[in-house]
Amino acid sequence: MSNNSKNIVLGICAGIAAYRMYDLINELKKLNHNVTVVLTHDAKNFVNELTLKVLSSNNVYSDMFDPKAQSKPMHIELADKADIVLVAPATADFVAKAAGGICDELLTSILIATKAKVYVAPAMNVNMWNHFTTQKNVETLVTKLGYTMIPPEDGDLACGYSGIGHIASNEKILNVILHKDSEAGLLSGKKVLITAGGTREQIDPVRYIGNKSSGKMGIAIADVAYDMGAEVVLVTTTPCDRPYQVIEVEAAQEMQEVVEAEFDNSDALIMAAAVSDFRPMVVSKQKIKKKNEDVTIELTRNPDILEIIGRIKKDHQIVIGFSAESENLEKNAKEKLVKKKIDMIIANDITNKDIGFSSDNNSVILLTKDGGKETLPRQPKVQIARYICNKLAEMFNNIKETRKV
Repeated sequence: MSNNSKNIVLGICAGIAAYRMYDLINELKKLNHNVTVVLTHDAKNFVNELTLKVLSSNNVYSDMFDPKAQSKPMHIELADKADIVLVAPATADFVAKAAGGICDELLTSILIATKAKVYVAPAMNVNMWNHFTTQKNVETLVTKLGYTMIPPEDGDLACGYSGIGHIASNEKILNVILHKDSEAGLLSGKKVLITAGGTREQIDPVRYIGNKSSGKMGIAIADVAYDMGAEVVLVTTTPCDRPYQVIEVEAAQEMQEVVEAEFDNSDALIMAAAVSDFRPMVVSKQKIKKKNEDVTIELTRNPDILEIIGRIKKDHQIVIGFSAESENLEKNAKEKLVKKKIDMIIANDITNKDIGFSSDNNSVILLTKDGGKETLPRQPKVQIARYICNKLAEMFNNIKETRKV
C-alpha cells in the first residue's frame, strides 16, 4: 500500500442497492485502497460472498466468531485495522441499531470498537427514510457520534415508490470518503464571520418582538468552518460555549454594529441569523400594564444588514445569505440575491414543520449569482453546514484563479 492508501472496512446491509458495492470496490481497488467487506447476516441474500472476496482480494466477514480471526476477536481486529468504515447501503434497521449502540452482529460491534472515521450511505423506502424515528436516529449518528452521512437522493426506488431513499451515486460516495481529510485545511488563512439566531426587539423590560430561529444552522456552520481551519467569529443571539470567538447580541441594531465592525477585515460573511424586519419606535422603560383598552405599538424598519454589507463588500470578500420563505421559495430568494448584491443565497421553506426553525434537519436550495442552483434534500443541519463551507472554499478558489488570469 502507498502512503495515500487507506484500509477501508465496507459494511454492506440487506438492501437491493447492495449490488452497487461491486463497482464501488472495483473503483477503490483501482485507487490502491485496501477493502475488507463485512456483511450483515441478511445482506447475504443480496450479494455473493465469493464475488466480494475476489473483487476485494480479501476475506469477507459476517460472523462475530469467525475462525479466520487472528490474535484478537474479529470485531476488534477489523475495528483497529480500519482507517475508514463505510456502511453502504445502510438500512433503517442498521441506522436504528447504530444510533442505539446495539452490538447484535459483527458490523454493529465494529462501529462501537473503532476509532476510525465512519461514513453512512443510507438507502431505503422513502416513507422509511422520512419516518420520525429514522430521522432522529440519523440526527444521533451525525450530531452525537460524529458520523458523516452521505444522504440518499431523490429518484425511482426498487420498491416501486419515487422519492428520497435512492442511495447516493458511487462517485459521490468516493468523493466524500476519500476527500474528507482534505477539508481540515480548506479554509485555513480565512476569517469567516457568521451570524446565528433570531434577534429580539424590546417592547418593554419583559416583552419583545422576535422569531422562532434557534440559531442551530448558524452555529453548525461556525463549527464546521472552524474545523476546516478558518478563523471564526460568531455573532449570535443564542449563547454557546465554543473554542472560537463568540459575540453575543440581542437586537438587530446591535448585530449590525458588530457585523459592520468585523466585516472590514473578514474574508466572508455567512448571514444565517433571522433578523427582525421591524422594531418598536418607542421602548417603554417600565412594564406596560394590562388595561381594558387595546394597546398600539408603532413599528419602524430595522436596517437590512445583508443589503448594507452587499453594497460595501470588496471583490475578494464573499457574502452568503439565507432566505426563509413561506411562499414562492425560489423566486423570492432569487430576487433577494440580486437586490442585496451577494454571492450566494440559501433558501428554505419555513412552512414545512419537519425542517427549518428549531429542527435539527433542513432541506435547502443554494442559488449563486452566476445562475447556479443546487437542491439539498432533507438532512441534518450539520451536513448542510459542511456542504456550505465546502462551497465557500470553492468560491475562494475561484476568486484566486480569476486573479491569476
